[in-house]
Amino acid sequence: MSTVTISIYGAEVKCASCVNLPTSLETKEWLEAALSRKYPNTSLQFRYIDIDQEVMETDKPYVEAIHNDEYFYPLIVIDDEIVAEGNPKLKVICEKIEALLK
Repeated sequence: MSTVTISIYGAEVKCASCVNLPTSLETKEWLEAALSRKYPNTSLQFRYIDIDQEVMETDKPYVEAIHNDEYFYPLIVIDDEIVAEGNPKLKVICEKIEALLK
C-alpha cells in the first residue's frame, strides 16, 4: 500500500477572512486526528508547511500562489492535487483519499 501525503500550507497568523476559523496548524492537527481515526489501516503522511518560512523547492509553487492571493490558507494538497482551501470540508478530503485508495 502506498502512502497518501496530505500537505497543509498555512501561517501562524490567520488570514483576514479566517477570523473565526482555527489556525492552519490547528487545522493540520484536526485533520491528522480525524483522518487517522477514519483510516486506521492506511498509511497517511501529514506535512505542515509554514508559508512564512523557508520551504522546499517542491512547495514553492503553492506558497507563491498563496502569497499572490490565488488561494486562501490553509491550503490542503493531497498527493500534489489541491483539495481544499480556507475552511476545508472533511467530506471532500475523505472523498479524495477514498478515490486514491481504490
